[in-house]
Amino acid sequence: MASQIRPARRRVSIERTFNAAIEDVWELWTTKEGIESWWGPDGFVVTVRRLDFRLGGDLLYAMTATAPEQIEFMKKAGMPLTTESLVTYTDVVPLERLGFTQMADFIPGVEPYEVETTVELETVPQGVRLVLTLDAMHDEQWTRMAVIGWEQELGKLAKLLKPA
Repeated sequence: MASQIRPARRRVSIERTFNAAIEDVWELWTTKEGIESWWGPDGFVVTVRRLDFRLGGDLLYAMTATAPEQIEFMKKAGMPLTTESLVTYTDVVPLERLGFTQMADFIPGVEPYEVETTVELETVPQGVRLVLTLDAMHDEQWTRMAVIGWEQELGKLAKLLKPA
């Protein structure tokens, strides 16, 4: 039986430094309360339906458009106001790294495909350096939107963190 070899996708990285304790950053990525407090781009809220945070475990969440601009965008794109997503944890090294895959299965007219994301944390003199690396999406516009979304989310995360 021949295995399918997929071409490597371009990866995109976003780096941030937070003036916070690494334990606080980790908790916001790995708990229901933490995820619900910042996950989702501006104009959306996230509800965690299930969280099994461990290697091979998963996170099921619903993201709902709540702001008028986002509601209008979703309607124009032919997308529901609430989409459910399933994340599967592929790498878990406490206080250092987490990796997960997620299906991009919500884009009208595009075959579902997997997006891999890695989050690396490192204690630095200024606090915590975070590097988020994700697979590029199927085209440049969606890749840009994914990066903008993550940048907004990391901005929300920064506001929650107290100085170390």
